[in-house]
Amino acid sequence: MAGEHDDMQAETMDERPHAGPSGERDVILSVKGLTVSFGSHTVLDHLDLDIYRGEILGFVGASGAGKSVLMRTVLRLLPKQSGTITILGSEYDKVSDEERMVLDTRLGVLFQHGALFSALTVRENIQVPMREYLNLSQEMMDELARLKIDMVGLAPEAADKYPSELSGGMIKRAALARALALDPDLVFLDEPTSGLDPIGAAEFDNLIAKLRDTLGLTVYMVTHDLDSLFSVCDRIAVLGQKKVLVEGTIEDMLACDDEWVKSYFRGKRARSIVREKDGQP
Repeated sequence: MAGEHDDMQAETMDERPHAGPSGERDVILSVKGLTVSFGSHTVLDHLDLDIYRGEILGFVGASGAGKSVLMRTVLRLLPKQSGTITILGSEYDKVSDEERMVLDTRLGVLFQHGALFSALTVRENIQVPMREYLNLSQEMMDELARLKIDMVGLAPEAADKYPSELSGGMIKRAALARALALDPDLVFLDEPTSGLDPIGAAEFDNLIAKLRDTLGLTVYMVTHDLDSLFSVCDRIAVLGQKKVLVEGTIEDMLACDDEWVKSYFRGKRARSIVREKDGQP
């Protein structure tokens, strides 16, 4: 089964427009010289990061290092002191309100705990972005919500349930359906497998990979889940010392000499994951 997925993923990645005529990969999100501070405390200091079209990027770092701060700053939920953020070729701070609204429709976000509106059903939660950005009939929104619910692997009857009636895994899937409501190009996932049991987390990882392959998504995943990093991430960026310390494939992480990176990717827990994937006892 894993081999079939790898073959399918390789074929799909060959079809995605990673590279232009010059051979350079298509950058869908570019952060340059980003500095973010809270009072006198600087969290990110002249940070640079590029994300390429069609990849799943895993963004990791120590607790409190600023992983979610970067994501929220890119989404304009937090202010920055300096630096530029370019999304889909447009500098986010310099576009007009109309252009920014169009850009916003091409972004989807899944927050760590789902952030579903408790007073709305799953269907109504998914329709929130549609109501904000589109002018559709209720019938069309109901049909689109049904499609998104099916897309993330929820049963049709989940549509009329409230968040309080859902399990943790169902909340994650419902929140993902809302993130996909406007058919975005770039999806931000903040700790998508936190709080899930190992089976649920693996199923969610597989879902993300499948959606990336079938929809051509680009995925920015803030995570500390080693299984996710080893199984579905094409590339990993490590946040440390207020900057991106190192970035590359899982093989690059395993070969890195930075002490924190070594302890994270070559520690006891990571070694057990590697042995399991290699079929070793």
